[in-house]
Amino acid sequence: MRVNLMDKVALVTGSAHRVGRAIALELARVGVHILVHYNTSSEETVRAAVRDIKSLGVEAYAVQANISTREGVSAAFDALRTHFGRLDILVNSASNFQRRALMDVTLEEWNETIAINLTAPFLCTQEAVKLMRQNTPSGGCIINICDNSALQPWVDYAHHGVSKAGLWALTQVSAASLGPDIRVNAIIPGAVLKPPDFSEETWIKLSARAPIGRPGTAEDVGRAVVYLASEDFLTGALLHVDGGERLI
Repeated sequence: MRVNLMDKVALVTGSAHRVGRAIALELARVGVHILVHYNTSSEETVRAAVRDIKSLGVEAYAVQANISTREGVSAAFDALRTHFGRLDILVNSASNFQRRALMDVTLEEWNETIAINLTAPFLCTQEAVKLMRQNTPSGGCIINICDNSALQPWVDYAHHGVSKAGLWALTQVSAASLGPDIRVNAIIPGAVLKPPDFSEETWIKLSARAPIGRPGTAEDVGRAVVYLASEDFLTGALLHVDGGERLI
């Protein structure tokens, strides 16, 4: 059965910019109110995200928090309780993307990447489940944003890949543990938004390799999130939004 998302409430981590922002906007287009989470984005970037979400006829509120810590997660969920009083959808989108070969990764870089890409979704999942079950008897859904490094060894992004493989494992464990009222799924985006350290030439070359032959958009990922949030028989699923990139 398709879930009506009108007037639901979502927390999208990292939603002031890039893919997280696109996810928040696509959810807003179907009537979902958004808690905009950010950590280091500029005030101008955050204000623009909140303004654009509100322009779609829903409520939006921004909270700054380091969600790789228990204190930061508490701050984000306190804001949810204060401004919305409930939570229906959690999207764990916040991530870093640090390029390092395995033998070049320092302990500090390892810990930072694991904290942002894996510990934060774990902590947010724990808090989300409490709030979903407290105020939304019908349950809720959690959607984790992975990438192809969760399934393939990206030797140039060693610790990033380990963190995303862990996030996919967390997705499966959560789906098996939290049903039937809470569903947990994951998305693997492909080339949908050029990384800051990629040249335009590298980006075009990478995108052209996929069977679709072109890059996607962050909005493609946002629509996939809406789909997973709307379909109540999907849990433990991994949805590739990559133009077939995984096939090459």
